[in-house]
Amino acid sequence: MNTLREHDTSVQSTILEKMNEHEQIVFCNDPHTGLQAIIAIHNTTLGPALGGCRMYPYSSIDEALEDVIRLSKGMTYKCAAADVNFGGGKAVIIGDPLKDKTPSLFRSFGQFVDSLNGRFYTGTDMGTSTQDFVYASRETNCIVGIPESYGGGGDSSIPTSLGVIYGLKATNQEMYGSDELSGKTYIVQGLGKVGFKVAVQLLEAGADLFVSDINSASITKIQERAKKLGRNVTVVSGDEVYSTEADIFVPCALGGIINDRTIEQLKVKAVVGSANNQLLSEKHGEMLKQKGILYAPDYIVNAGGLIQAADELYGYNKERVLTKTKSIYISLLEVYKQANLDNITTAQAANRLCEKRLEDEKRLNSFFSHTKRPKWNIGK
Repeated sequence: MNTLREHDTSVQSTILEKMNEHEQIVFCNDPHTGLQAIIAIHNTTLGPALGGCRMYPYSSIDEALEDVIRLSKGMTYKCAAADVNFGGGKAVIIGDPLKDKTPSLFRSFGQFVDSLNGRFYTGTDMGTSTQDFVYASRETNCIVGIPESYGGGGDSSIPTSLGVIYGLKATNQEMYGSDELSGKTYIVQGLGKVGFKVAVQLLEAGADLFVSDINSASITKIQERAKKLGRNVTVVSGDEVYSTEADIFVPCALGGIINDRTIEQLKVKAVVGSANNQLLSEKHGEMLKQKGILYAPDYIVNAGGLIQAADELYGYNKERVLTKTKSIYISLLEVYKQANLDNITTAQAANRLCEKRLEDEKRLNSFFSHTKRPKWNIGK
């Protein structure tokens, strides 16, 4: 018995150490539906935690825990940068999204979300779909990103891709003194829901592209669109995407693609894309700076989807979402300005701006002794 208690204490200590500054971590288990999930709430200074739920066949609980801790912290900074009154959170469901999904599993997940009494709002992420959260929404009002037919904002890739375009415009303004997209070359890595829309908008603006994707159908579709617009699209594959010479690299697929190996190969002036966690580690932001490559912090560039999700909780308004997404342009220019003034990386400058907003909000809340929040439209 003593050995078991010692083991339990050791496990608890390890989890608490991993939590670090996180406020709450909830382990969800429902043997009847097969649900195994973790919800992580990092910081609620700005408001209830908001973050997507991904489903992935993690090899262990530790791997899932590491992922949800990392992602939830990132959401705190993303919400602060997007100037929405929500904090950072994330959820992961352990399972194969191609084999293990059932309506009852997501209804069970919805019940766990509801048990948090409005501290956490969630929706789609990697491996999950809007339909999954239609099922979850039967059990809780704390769901965002559902189809328009159910009162949601619909396809979040639309504002996300628009945010990338504003990020590219701001970067061109910083580098060339003009935010025109035409006359430049862009490498678009990943032609998924967001990447394809970004590529089309660049072609329509008069740009030429290099594109890379494992899906041949997506390659064919963008080539057909380019032909109609009279623009050039060159297909690159594998590591070729990193060594291709162009003005801007636009990663819209996997994270961690800016690392020791790829930085050596890059022949671009800037990196601006929608992929999450593009820098493998903080040192790679410094390596880009030393190489003279301008980096647009991904959690600022890809905030369009978050802006839409947050807006649903006020009563979705498309024009309001698109207007707020335009602020990505201003935010990014401010990051570039601050990085230049302080001679730091753009990643460090973005983090400082977010941390300042969190500190300012803490002081406001302390001064008035309560949090001042508008009422969210949770009765939809």
